[in-house]
Amino acid sequence: MRKFRYLSVLVIAFVLFSSHDMYLKLNNYFLDTFTKSTVELFNGTFDKSENIIDRDRMIDVSILRNGSRFQPSNDSWYEKDSITYLDFETEGAGTYVIGVSTGAKTIEMDAEAFNDYLKHDGVLDLLEKRKDDGTSNTGAIELYSKHVKTIVQVGEELSDDWMTALNYPIEFIPLENPYDIHVGHALSVQLYANQEPLANQLVYLGYKAPPTTHNHDGSTHTHDSDQSHEHNDLQQFRTNVNGVIELPIDKEGVWYLRTIHLLELEDSEYTHESNWATLTFAVGEGHTHEHLEDTRDEIPTFYFIIASVLIIALLFFFFRSRNDEN
Repeated sequence: MRKFRYLSVLVIAFVLFSSHDMYLKLNNYFLDTFTKSTVELFNGTFDKSENIIDRDRMIDVSILRNGSRFQPSNDSWYEKDSITYLDFETEGAGTYVIGVSTGAKTIEMDAEAFNDYLKHDGVLDLLEKRKDDGTSNTGAIELYSKHVKTIVQVGEELSDDWMTALNYPIEFIPLENPYDIHVGHALSVQLYANQEPLANQLVYLGYKAPPTTHNHDGSTHTHDSDQSHEHNDLQQFRTNVNGVIELPIDKEGVWYLRTIHLLELEDSEYTHESNWATLTFAVGEGHTHEHLEDTRDEIPTFYFIIASVLIIALLFFFFRSRNDEN
């Protein structure tokens, strides 16, 4: 009996700690138009996928591109080495959004496992509440689902798809195009739950350096981008009353957000319900888009032409009048 309990605890721990966050990732977030590309679906951490996601668990797979929402077929997916892959083909230039939303699953945990999970995954408000109200010694039957997005840039031309909501139970939506900003810019992101801004929610920000950086002299050097990032390496933010956080973008590379919105339930066979959300995007020199403010003070070319013609005409009449006087 003790051996069975020990094995049960191990099984719960394995399921719990090997199925943390889910992320959509690409090797390159700057894609060419009308080319085949692949998105990786990681289920584990940002750096390591622990297991695949079955297609029947995905209740929505969407690609937003140039004002339309496209659902790839099941045949576009395949698995390899605990990673789920999605093949798709880009079309015209624009800022694309790719999203996956999963159906709910359940997990039952004793008090110790549940507390460890809250601590490990950063659900600190509920962990503190359990301590305050004396329920830290109670277990949980949790209903959980995951909703993930990535934003990529295709070609040079930007589009407004990044601001379109997929209407997932929980969702990050930037307040400006991530591919229209550069290092040193603060990016505002709004968090929604059930299509309403989610206030006072803990959100974590992570960063992944690009594998290769080009130096000014044309040479390259490689970062140690395979280094694992645990949750305690992430920056912690809390959404304001409007569900907004300001992200300090101070490096080129891949940025990712994660959060878990976990609520206690009443009059239900479940004690808790959680919705997990992540968002990934890149900041770098992948496109040559010029900001409008960079050219706002420049004089248009036709003004130079008009000014040149006027100057030539004035000089012509000036010298002609001089000749007439002589």
